[in-house]
Amino acid sequence: MSKLDLITGVLVTILWGCNFTVIEWGLRSLDPYLLTLLRFTFCAIPLVFFVRRPTGVSLRALAVYGVLFGAGLWWVVNLAIYQGLSPGMSSVFLQFSAFFTIVLSNVFLREPISVPHFYGMAFAAAGLFLLLLLSDHSSTVSGIFLVLLAALMWSLCNLLVKVKRPVEMMAFIIWSSLFSIPALFALTLASQGWSAFEGLANGVAWEAVVSVLFQSYITTLLGYLVWNNLMKKYPAAQVAPLSLLVPVSGLVASYLFLGERLGAMQAMAIALVLLGIVIFLNAQRWLGVLSRNNR
Repeated sequence: MSKLDLITGVLVTILWGCNFTVIEWGLRSLDPYLLTLLRFTFCAIPLVFFVRRPTGVSLRALAVYGVLFGAGLWWVVNLAIYQGLSPGMSSVFLQFSAFFTIVLSNVFLREPISVPHFYGMAFAAAGLFLLLLLSDHSSTVSGIFLVLLAALMWSLCNLLVKVKRPVEMMAFIIWSSLFSIPALFALTLASQGWSAFEGLANGVAWEAVVSVLFQSYITTLLGYLVWNNLMKKYPAAQVAPLSLLVPVSGLVASYLFLGERLGAMQAMAIALVLLGIVIFLNAQRWLGVLSRNNR
């Protein structure tokens, strides 16, 4: 990966880590259904009227990506945080998408998985199970499983991008967001009724406004423009591990802005996850060193 691509990829993961704290701000006055619906509404409208539909990508592919990304990924994450999973913990477990992406790319696209990648997954999985054992809150356990489901949806989105390889990535994100809106509208209406929309007429707190705009334009349009271009350009084993830096910035942001604290055993469990991250990020380098030593 070029230095410029690596730097932009790292910057995006830092923004994504902060995004979980921003989500928490929005959920203080909006329910997860409406918050997600507003996010993808602003991603698509009014930009869809000024940006042409991406060429070489079918409406079916746009619709599948939009529903998986909007409802399957971010609606589920917002619901998990709304039910009690902390933003910092959410940022940790969503990054299991890196493992899912690499495995799916190996199964369907025959992209190789190295031995260090297996070790990285083993350490991260150990940290996951330790956190599950330590948790005595049902909301935390259910929230973790919700975020893992969202991580799987993200990996499917990554796989779709690698297969379709859209040329006009910004147009792809905007138009796929348009297909997120009907699914999110149906979920909001089914769970909250029209009262969710009536509440908007009474005004929205400034935290919710910042949350929606940040998620729409910074996290989604800017962040996934960079991320999807990297996913299209490089093998999944090179790109997906970058997302594992998100928990670091996510936990730091939660500590600074929300006062989130972790117990000693929880910190140890997350350290196992982060150790898996380090192994993932250095897999190719270690393989190169081993190959030189064996000559």
